[in-house]
Amino acid sequence: MSEDARPGETLADLASRRDALRQAAGVQGADPRSLLEAALTELDGAIDALTGAGPGDAPGDGEGAEGIPAAARAERRLLQAVFQQAPVPLFLLEQDGTIRRANNKAAELLGSPSGYATGKALTAFVDMPARAAVQTQLAAVARTGKPRQASCRIVTANGPADVTVAAAAVELPGDPPLLMVTAAPGAQPPAVPETETKAEAKTGKRAPADRAIRSMTRRMDMVTAVTRLLLDNSTFSEAVTLQRCARLLAAELADWVIVDIERGGQLRRQFATGLRNGQTDQLARTVRSVDPDPESVPWQVHASGKSVLLADVDEPRALGASPDGTPLLMMLGATTLICVPISDGTDGYGTLTLARRADAGRFAVADLALADQLGEHLAISIRVDRMFRRRSEVAEALQASLLPARLPTSVPGLEFAAAYAGATQSQEISGDFYDVFPVKGGWAIAIGDVCGKGQDAAAMTAGARHAIRALAHVHDSPEAVLAAANEVLLAGDYDERYVSAKLAFLERGERGVRVRLGGSGHPGPAVVRADGRVEILEGDGLPLGLFGDAEPSHQELELGEGDLLFFYTDGVTEARNADQEFFDEHLADALAATAGRSAAHTVRAVQELVTAFSEGELRDDVTILAVKAG
Repeated sequence: MSEDARPGETLADLASRRDALRQAAGVQGADPRSLLEAALTELDGAIDALTGAGPGDAPGDGEGAEGIPAAARAERRLLQAVFQQAPVPLFLLEQDGTIRRANNKAAELLGSPSGYATGKALTAFVDMPARAAVQTQLAAVARTGKPRQASCRIVTANGPADVTVAAAAVELPGDPPLLMVTAAPGAQPPAVPETETKAEAKTGKRAPADRAIRSMTRRMDMVTAVTRLLLDNSTFSEAVTLQRCARLLAAELADWVIVDIERGGQLRRQFATGLRNGQTDQLARTVRSVDPDPESVPWQVHASGKSVLLADVDEPRALGASPDGTPLLMMLGATTLICVPISDGTDGYGTLTLARRADAGRFAVADLALADQLGEHLAISIRVDRMFRRRSEVAEALQASLLPARLPTSVPGLEFAAAYAGATQSQEISGDFYDVFPVKGGWAIAIGDVCGKGQDAAAMTAGARHAIRALAHVHDSPEAVLAAANEVLLAGDYDERYVSAKLAFLERGERGVRVRLGGSGHPGPAVVRADGRVEILEGDGLPLGLFGDAEPSHQELELGEGDLLFFYTDGVTEARNADQEFFDEHLADALAATAGRSAAHTVRAVQELVTAFSEGELRDDVTILAVKAG
């Protein structure tokens, strides 16, 4: 750069503004003519820098402020008063575009107190599509000293206002050169906020009380809607909860909603959504592909646990940038931003970010309070979702421990098959169990059902299953095993629960398979002969864990080649259809239809029939175990 160039102006400044113009060209709503004029202005600046042209040194008399005569100081006070009371919006800027002062009309235009704009960049109040062009024109005035102007939209408290911004260099004694900017109204009036009626906009008269009541009512409705949505989360799915909530907020409160969740110590982008159409869907995919970086607002909010309200965003990279370097806020066209932690007061799970375009109006403190409340609601919902997920994982692990990992597949002359389906109307742990294991002289089959559900029932189920398996290696008959298991369960603290069980010892013989059955209040089993005859045996004996003198029942039978022994729990027989009929009446026919088929086919067929019969609404767990003599 030449010595005559603006102090502090560097090639990096020029490159930064060039990149901003290039990115702005791809933003929806950008004015190609303004961007072209801005690009030509930057080109003029580059030429001036290369040729050494510049505005010249500012004349000075060498005197500081203390050396200015009294008459001059009086003149300065007069000029300050004229500036403040001028009938047009005026902004006095530093050379970097920061507002030093804004007069009364400028504050009125922005809809904010006169000191609100001080210290902020003027471009923070410019709509995203025109921000880069205005920044370039201001830099050109600072560099050349020549007046410039640009058409843009100013973001105000009452919505965007179309204006023509004119900037000129100002030389003041004792001060570095400044910029004076006026904002003349354009062709279109400011947009009318949702809380202002058309009559109020036409007459210019507003009813603050009415708007406040409407705003409060709207916020209460929003909290109610979100609360209802979270309470209705029957799936206990964190991802589904976040998506539904984000879409609700995007439809009612913000143009864009972004949710970031901590995963493995890093803040990850979970969801982003705007008003649904083809273009916003593509933008949403781009935003979702970018995780927050440590310099972004969401990262800082999550780290500090403190909410942020940016009524007028002056840093386009507040949400980070896309892979090609374009600031996400510029792509979204957002000019006002709220970011709150998703926290229940103890644990922080991530952040909720709301963004609006200029025509939707600025976010206010009341919006921040609403967002804080919604962030807390989301955190509680996430905590509950994760708690139920952990309980579900524990339940699944415990349930898996109650059933064998696999059945024997290479037993000469015997084929085993089993199936289990949990009740659809309950997510608690089942009390059903089954087991197949070797014993002296053959194999044993056990099946049972504990009264009740939940972890206490599962504890008794595990106790019964493992007691039966262990005692089967000590006693020679199934009824003796069940009697010993009853003593074990009575000695345990199972809160008056009981277990129905069936235990079969299978031994190969000359004529087929000899079956010795012991029963303790459990139904069945059914014997399916190879020729299609079906006999359903009666359940007898008293359940285990109730009485010390309970005597298990004893039965014996023979299985010939092709015969099948079918065990089941009462979830099969007590399944009901819409007419309140029980599947118990259809079990024999269902088994007869499978005669001669494999054990696996029989189990699968009956399970499908039970599910279809009850139309998928299983009131109890369905457990089936079959063995076929080969």
